[in-house]
Amino acid sequence: MEAKNERQGNEQPLSEPVQHIAGAHQLLTTLREKFGAIHPELEEAITKLELALSALSVNTGGMF
Repeated sequence: MEAKNERQGNEQPLSEPVQHIAGAHQLLTTLREKFGAIHPELEEAITKLELALSALSVNTGGMF
């Protein structure tokens, strides 16, 4: 019974990082659409951040 409660307690704090990552991805997509063609450096930075988000997802077992 304790393991079940422990698991539920661990799942709730996880939703906040998931929301932050989803929000960051949406912002990056919007910035890429608006400014990527005009500012190649921004496009490169967005790509690197998206790669980092993907690596984070893989390293955490795809929880995000």
